[in-house]
Amino acid sequence: MSQKNKLINDPIHGYMSFEKWAIEVIDTPHFQRLRDIKQLGTTYYVFPSASHNRFEHSLGTAHLAYTLTKRLQEQSGVEKSDHDLECVTLAALCHDLGHGPYSHVFDSIVIPYLKPSSKWKHEKGSEMMVEHLFEKLESYSIDLSSDDVKYIQALIKGDSTGISPYLFDIVSNERNSVDVDKFDYLARDCYQLGMKSLFDFSRLMQFSRVMDDQIVYYHKECFNIYEMFHTRYSLHKKVYSHRVSGAIDYMIRDALVEANSSLKIADAIENAEEYIQLSDSILNKIEYSNLEGLTKSKEIIKQLRRRKLYKFVDECLIPKDKKDDMMKAINEREIISYRNGNVSLHEDDVIVDWKTLNYAKKDENPVDAVKFYNDGDSTFPVPRSKVSYLFPVQYEEYIVRIFARKPDKVISIDICCLIVSSRVTIDQSTFVKKKNKKVEAIQGAFRELAKKLGLEPSQGFLKSGSRKRRFSEENP
Repeated sequence: MSQKNKLINDPIHGYMSFEKWAIEVIDTPHFQRLRDIKQLGTTYYVFPSASHNRFEHSLGTAHLAYTLTKRLQEQSGVEKSDHDLECVTLAALCHDLGHGPYSHVFDSIVIPYLKPSSKWKHEKGSEMMVEHLFEKLESYSIDLSSDDVKYIQALIKGDSTGISPYLFDIVSNERNSVDVDKFDYLARDCYQLGMKSLFDFSRLMQFSRVMDDQIVYYHKECFNIYEMFHTRYSLHKKVYSHRVSGAIDYMIRDALVEANSSLKIADAIENAEEYIQLSDSILNKIEYSNLEGLTKSKEIIKQLRRRKLYKFVDECLIPKDKKDDMMKAINEREIISYRNGNVSLHEDDVIVDWKTLNYAKKDENPVDAVKFYNDGDSTFPVPRSKVSYLFPVQYEEYIVRIFARKPDKVISIDICCLIVSSRVTIDQSTFVKKKNKKVEAIQGAFRELAKKLGLEPSQGFLKSGSRKRRFSEENP
């Protein structure tokens, strides 16, 4: 190891070695900003050990990208290029520079609300930040041209330029979604959450090689790859999409939306100098600011600090063939039209949240796009039926969730949701006893709408206690 290399100890990968040119990028305001952006956003409010940041994830991803690229370049017939090694590592290091406050909250629900016509995502932000970072570097150990910077940006997007196509499979694999970004965050998130993962990325990397201009894997690793995608889905199902963190997502969105007129938050996505200043600390900035126009935003943050959260009302799994129709039919206005009783409901009392969970390639099986090798010189796909009959046949699911901004309206919304199911009847007398009238109103309204649409609320949320006692099932 060169004397100029720096060792960083990591709980996932052990000692990671970074060369001088990587350290010079790490020691910039652009990269150091990632210390203040939680990897899992508001999940930290539900899982206190999920305190890791985009900073260490980016270091881990760069370490794996460097390791895998160097290993593949040692293969006979693969061009060995220090320039490619450096660019791939820098792409991995910088791939998350574009994340905003609370990670995916910012580009998934804040920017679409403030700029409805914009298709901006954090990947676009990363392109902007990469360009700005290398413009501002006063001196650099390696020579990077403007074309090299574009090359790094393309590697982040997984947008192959035709030069050494396999390199575009490493950081952001648009072909089949098997990449070092997932290798790191799946292992790191499971470790921080105290959960177990059976996916072995180190073994998969050992059994990888370049054939047909792409990264392929030994055929016995097919099950391991399925394990990777299932682990990702499980984390989305159990952790990333947790209903309480979902409620907090919308509290933070509302706080940022209310503060936007004063702080011009949305405009920062077009200006790297301003974007560097955006991180999870934005809530503290709002909370202690003397600027006018932040009263509503401050009140929402005060509720968050005191754990007076928006309330989860209900959710329904949406059949694949009904998704488009349901997305048109289920909205805030339609839900409140089913309100029951004397509780006043308005559209801004209700939040409709659509979730899409999949195996990282929309409704397709990503393993179908993976090529494998055996002892010969040819590559081939491995059909699902050749691995296990227990793998899923559908690879994407759709969920609609309803939240109430005011706890006293949950049940009114839920009543409209409950009547949706022909199997469920309502004992309306019990609603009079509940204190949270608006939450009850929203819950009732959604259930009635769901019944009309032929949907059933997810039974997992009819918990023992108050909700379960309110309903009886005629045909259990």
